Amino acid sequence: MDVEGNRSAGSTSEPTLVMEDVSFSYANGREGAGVRRVDLQAASGEVVLLCGPSGCGKTTLTRLANGLAPHYYEGRVEGRVRVGGLDAADAPLHDTARLVGSVFQNPKSQFFNVDVRGELAFGCENQGMERAEIERRIDTASTAFELEPLMGRSLFDLSGGQKQRIACASATAAGPRLVVLDEPSSNLDFPSMAHLRAAVERWKREGCAVLVAEHRLHYLTDLVDRAYYLRDGAVERQWSGTELRSLDDRELEELGLRTLRLSAAFVQPPAAAEPAEPAGTFALDGFSFSYRRGARSRCALDIPHAQLPRRAVVAVIGANGAGKSTFANALCGLNRCKGTLTVDGRARSRRTRAGSCFQVMQDANHQLFAESVLDEVLLSMAKPDEEAAHRLLAALDLDERAADHPLSLSGGQKQRTCIASALASEREVIVYDEPTSGLDLHRMRQVARLIHDVRRRGAAQLVITHDPEFIMACCSWVVRLEDGGIMESYPLDAAGTRRLSGFFMHEGALDEKP
Repeated sequence: MDVEGNRSAGSTSEPTLVMEDVSFSYANGREGAGVRRVDLQAASGEVVLLCGPSGCGKTTLTRLANGLAPHYYEGRVEGRVRVGGLDAADAPLHDTARLVGSVFQNPKSQFFNVDVRGELAFGCENQGMERAEIERRIDTASTAFELEPLMGRSLFDLSGGQKQRIACASATAAGPRLVVLDEPSSNLDFPSMAHLRAAVERWKREGCAVLVAEHRLHYLTDLVDRAYYLRDGAVERQWSGTELRSLDDRELEELGLRTLRLSAAFVQPPAAAEPAEPAGTFALDGFSFSYRRGARSRCALDIPHAQLPRRAVVAVIGANGAGKSTFANALCGLNRCKGTLTVDGRARSRRTRAGSCFQVMQDANHQLFAESVLDEVLLSMAKPDEEAAHRLLAALDLDERAADHPLSLSGGQKQRTCIASALASEREVIVYDEPTSGLDLHRMRQVARLIHDVRRRGAAQLVITHDPEFIMACCSWVVRLEDGGIMESYPLDAAGTRRLSGFFMHEGALDEKP
């Protein structure tokens, strides 16, 4: 790809990114975990991984690398952060932006335009490039990222994976020397992860330095040149790529890291092996919903009939755009869908469903309202019970943050706060939409255990997820959606595990590397 941009300009003998004895604390304490005494570097053509428990400071390091800290996220910086020879803490943000491309966990949070072409042009326009050069870069980036069919589309009409490709292409078109990614795979299906992996390979091949903070590691394993393991804001361990790949699953588990080998996720644990209790059913009849835009409508959900075991934990899987979130909204009465939901023989109207269902949304920021984490959990209880709320928070390692404002938490901590609220609600139906985004292995298993405990209480639970490790940890039934319809529904027994493995291993063509 020929979008060299600023990569040759201002070259120095030092690595593209250098952090020396860096400490950072946020001014208001509300924007995440700080870091202390960090030494880190990323050279041209290197992929550097930041890993570690939720809230360990990974996001803060990405913000220091792209200049958002301290210029946007105010705070105190000690030590030195240099990007392409510039002091990132002292240089104006627009100078750092010429050297660094960023891809966030939620790509729509970084979009400034409503259409694909405008978004690809945005970074180039801000650098004052000539129109002909901007058009050349757009054409090159759109070809490299296979965006030609999307060029006339609105960003609002794209799937999560397509938006992520736009974010990667936009960063590339501006010609950065460093690309920074913060948990870029957390909400992606496996085909979209394959596109993301291809983007990282491309940047590496073309001489960009790549800094990626991530929990899901298997798609990156063979690309990583160096890895830093953080805990409580400090670098606790450092590995070369070869050393990282030599870690076995026992060592990874002790560190709270996800598997490096996707096939290892499909070893069936006792939680998934328990059969769903036969008593009770959860039935859908004539469930349908269409999105309307002007005179046009598009069918997004069409389920003539489906029957699920009442006390199973049901994994809802499928590609981005298959209708999973639409299904969740319909189930919880958040959109005006047609059809009937019947629980144990009793029909539930849309209004009734809104009062008897609890949905954990994909973006935790959309459902955090209280002034403290404890109040957030109490808000969801029919009868507030501080003792019970503290027990839930302790089970999710949040008790020490009980008095903190929810928006001061890391992404994973926000997610766990919403899950605590859902569990405290004791609703009849609980729907979790991508509940493991931002969660390390230990926290993911904590959530899995709590969901499994709620199953025994009798609540119907559905988990929309692209995370096979989580499915194997707590689910007992699988429903696969495609084009708004149910294509498969099966128990997660030995045969079901083979079907699930086949779906994930084939879906993204993420072949295991030796």
